[in-house]
Amino acid sequence: MDKFVINGGQKLKGTVKISGAKNSSLALIPATLLNTSENTIYNTPEVNDIHTMIKLLSNLGAEAEFNNHTLKLNTNYISSQVAPYEHVKKMRASVYVLGPLLAKYGYAKVSMPGGCAWGPRPINLHLEAMKKLGASIELEEGYIIAKSSGLRGAKIHFDISSVGATGNALMAAVLAKGTTSISNAAIEPEITILANFLKEMGAKINGIGTTFLEIEGVEQLDGASIENIPDRIETGTLLVAGAMTKSKITLDCVNYEHIESILTKLQESGAKIICNNNLLELDCENINISGVDVTTAVYPGFPTDMQAQWIAYMALSEGTATITDTIYYDRFNHVPELIRLGAKIEVTNNSAFVKGVKKLKGAKVMSTDLRASACLVLAGLAAEGTTEVLRIYHLDRGYQRIEEKLRSLGADIERLPTSEF
Repeated sequence: MDKFVINGGQKLKGTVKISGAKNSSLALIPATLLNTSENTIYNTPEVNDIHTMIKLLSNLGAEAEFNNHTLKLNTNYISSQVAPYEHVKKMRASVYVLGPLLAKYGYAKVSMPGGCAWGPRPINLHLEAMKKLGASIELEEGYIIAKSSGLRGAKIHFDISSVGATGNALMAAVLAKGTTSISNAAIEPEITILANFLKEMGAKINGIGTTFLEIEGVEQLDGASIENIPDRIETGTLLVAGAMTKSKITLDCVNYEHIESILTKLQESGAKIICNNNLLELDCENINISGVDVTTAVYPGFPTDMQAQWIAYMALSEGTATITDTIYYDRFNHVPELIRLGAKIEVTNNSAFVKGVKKLKGAKVMSTDLRASACLVLAGLAAEGTTEVLRIYHLDRGYQRIEEKLRSLGADIERLPTSEF
């Protein structure tokens, strides 16, 4: 098990390239199960969640070749429709194989994602969509068992906008007989690129990029290629790193339209930002960080995956800020660790109340999840002295060698083994 050792207080400078989006890749990869051909996904990030998804598809019989961010998948030899617990337990996104397997093979046995109960939880939106399309769903010994003699088009409405459920329903519907409509569909960029990938395969989809999707089912799909989008959360994380250290940096391979909510809040805090095609320049060398309130929301609102990083940033503001998470009400495990670094934060229900301090001081802190880990690294970069961030395996799930990117910008950060256990 590794840790990061950070000697804070270093100004960042230079240019760094943004990796392909993890979350979109986790939908694009299982989408290849809808055909029996060769598929290519360019700009795929080399992070642990991607390797987990590749292992899952390989376990189903797919042949994978992953080199230099190019992932090639041949799904001509699928021999199993069972997604076992040992793969699914590592990440909730593994449930994305449910829709494609059910649509293509009429059967899917997928382990329930870890920590997810049967009932009114987000996973239920996936299952209800499959039922609407004509599948029978049973729960046996911790597995979802879905069966169908042929999916049929249906009207699907989500009471709650869900990226995962929208993606699963979309992938199932493209091979269903007849027309399917999905209302209150998620409009995140990860869904838009998934829909475009499916169209490249031969799917018939209208309304891409809107909350109402209409899908005319086809009998079969062909192999396809697609260029993955930049990771908007990595982009936001590195922008906040530059802002917290009052630095001037440039990010390459950015889609600024995907991060407009983040850019708006950064500018309100005092940051200077220039967008030039796929380059984004951030200048915070001479700013006084203003306190800026944030409420997370579904896209195009401020992303919940940036909530922890924003709290860390506001900890150094000259004022106060309230950060409310309307997506995940209990996503504040990073707050006690930030307090160890000297932050002044109080949490009530689903809101964090932050009173800015002049400086943070290095300490030993522990990661609890992916984005919490990122916020602790950012705090360590800005803090005086040395910060040790333990359990960084969380970070490796979603950030491609973030320490190397930060080091290329001048950060004093090192990955070292730890004898924590």
